[in-house]
Amino acid sequence: MSNTIIDTNFNFPNQKSVYKGKVREVYNINDKELVMIATDRLSAFDVVMPKGIPYKGQILNQIATKMMAATEDLVPNWLTATPDPNVAVGHLCEPFKVEMVIRGYMSGHAAREYKLGKRMLCGVPMPEGMKENDKFPEPIITPATKAEMGDHDEDISREDILKRGIVSEEDYIILEDYTRKLFQRGSEIAASRGLILVDTKYEFGKTKDGQIVLIDEIHTPDSSRYFYADGYQERQDRGEAQKQLSKEFVRQWLIANNFQGLEGQTVPFMSDEYIETVSERYIELYENITGETFIKGDVTNIQKRIEDNVLAYLK
Repeated sequence: MSNTIIDTNFNFPNQKSVYKGKVREVYNINDKELVMIATDRLSAFDVVMPKGIPYKGQILNQIATKMMAATEDLVPNWLTATPDPNVAVGHLCEPFKVEMVIRGYMSGHAAREYKLGKRMLCGVPMPEGMKENDKFPEPIITPATKAEMGDHDEDISREDILKRGIVSEEDYIILEDYTRKLFQRGSEIAASRGLILVDTKYEFGKTKDGQIVLIDEIHTPDSSRYFYADGYQERQDRGEAQKQLSKEFVRQWLIANNFQGLEGQTVPFMSDEYIETVSERYIELYENITGETFIKGDVTNIQKRIEDNVLAYLK
């Protein structure tokens, strides 16, 4: 797939360092701003798949930047510019080492834990008598530690975060408040598009002047799970699976092909035809989540396009 961006090795003026995450590559410019490139890499079960998904990086970047604009009145964020469809530029921040996961419904990881008989998740009780994809009485915050590349994120309770000094209590209260406000706004935006925001994660950092801001991505199909609102209750009543808008369809395909990122398991072969269907699903996600038609970026030479646009911005 020559029309995808899997890896970058740019050398921008005043570049200090590069951090490569599962999907994004972050270039530190002069210890002042960050140039974040959303690649087309696909990660599931904390494993990066061997092939890229056409337009995935553009889709994630553009949803995240639109959602940051739609929430900046509630929560300050790191973003200052988007010089390319795959690129976001913003303030250099010191990231908090926790992901703030918030769940409105018992799905995904929470449902898998519930089926194992667990009724506590990250120190938060889950009511008895729930079935998969039921709505929680109130959204629950279930944080995770941020893993290094190749490791798995781990559930952690509020108590452990404070006890281990990962985040100060003063800062953590702000993180919780921001998480609830963002989820409320995200749920309203989703509802206006005929969707349900099921669960999501937010990441935060501190600017050089000590301000806590939202960083990374927000309300994308990689960081969030969406259901179609139409027919949700009927499907629940009949015990049927929900129609999803998220990366969960990839996880389900991997599970069906005997892969969950466990030791000794091999990533199943993804044919070009399958990759194409994943790309089409991501475009569908974009259009449903934003309510806008997706306009494909020029991918004849995606590396050069990104480099030219970033260099023009940095000048």
